[in-house]
Amino acid sequence: MVYVCRKEHFNAAHKLWNPAWSDERNFEVFGPCANVNWHGHNFELIVTVKGNPDPETGFVVDLKQLSTLIRRQIIDKVDHKNLNLDVDFMFGKMASCENLVMEFWKILKPQVDQIVPDGHLYKLTLYETERNFVEYFGD
Repeated sequence: MVYVCRKEHFNAAHKLWNPAWSDERNFEVFGPCANVNWHGHNFELIVTVKGNPDPETGFVVDLKQLSTLIRRQIIDKVDHKNLNLDVDFMFGKMASCENLVMEFWKILKPQVDQIVPDGHLYKLTLYETERNFVEYFGD
């Protein structure tokens, strides 16, 4: 098996806030991420595809196709947006990296698997900062 990765970048704002909690509790748990006027990150999304190279092309996945798919289905919807207010698939959800990466998976999995002849979407890695990131391997 070969693991092929594509990295994409986007900028977005969000706020971590539980409306069922008091202001004090939100600030205690979420700290600066509960900033009333939002805060932003320079996110990096790494999409990892697992599979066998096609004997005719040598590719597990056509990276141009993969990049186009990621940009159209994810990046165009979240780049320079407020994740809490502007992104339809995040409505009603806490805009944490954990929830965000799971929503990305739901969108990407069926479409990535269609363009990978002998493989599948293996993992998503979402960097919120240089030191904070999440990995998701699906359900």
